[in-house]
Amino acid sequence: MNNVVYHLEKVSKAYGSREVLRVGFLKIQQGEIFGIVGPSGAGKSTLLRLLDFLESPTSGQLHFTNCYSSNGSRAPLDVRRRVTTVFQRPVLLNTSVYGNVAYGLKIRGDKEVRRKVEGALEQVGLLDMATERARFLSGGEAQRVALARAMVIEPEVLLLDEPTANLDPYNVGLIEDIVADLNRERGTTIVLVTHNVFQAKRLAQRAALLLEGKVVEVAPVQDFFEAPRDPRTAAFVRGEMVY
Repeated sequence: MNNVVYHLEKVSKAYGSREVLRVGFLKIQQGEIFGIVGPSGAGKSTLLRLLDFLESPTSGQLHFTNCYSSNGSRAPLDVRRRVTTVFQRPVLLNTSVYGNVAYGLKIRGDKEVRRKVEGALEQVGLLDMATERARFLSGGEAQRVALARAMVIEPEVLLLDEPTANLDPYNVGLIEDIVADLNRERGTTIVLVTHNVFQAKRLAQRAALLLEGKVVEVAPVQDFFEAPRDPRTAAFVRGEMVY
């Protein structure tokens, strides 16, 4: 059996008096692509922020491998560096494509920056654009730079927050192929938040439905889409309004 990367028990997140997330129990396994689907406002991005240690739970326990359990304080740097996020709208540095991808390696004092950056850019199909300024890139190219910047530091966990939203089908296909290759070849654990149920079905091994901050159902992807246990999951995957 795969090792557990994340184990959440009775985790909640509130901003003031407004509770936006309550997860009774959730495990994410090492080496899987775990898809999280749900409507806007369901708490998906909040959950990713907890998984990336950008915020701490208001209550409950979030365990990461065997090295960290949340206690309300910020996770140590060595733990945070094992996880990285690619957001829906990437924020790139005002420098070259190469400079953006190299940034994380340089601040870590890596000795093989050039080799790793060129390898990552080749993997995302942008090696010939290494010297281009990031501000001139298309949306799809910018997202691939953000993905290369995340990949190059070789995180144990890659969190993807709507990574292909508003992209054309060509770039969607490219990014999905890169994500699948990263999981298959490196064994990177990937948590994919997406509105696109078809994307979750294509990429994930397991999927979860999040509604109103609560996990409705978690199942292997075939069961989730073809034989869901909860009627809300069945309605969601059929494309019906459930909120």
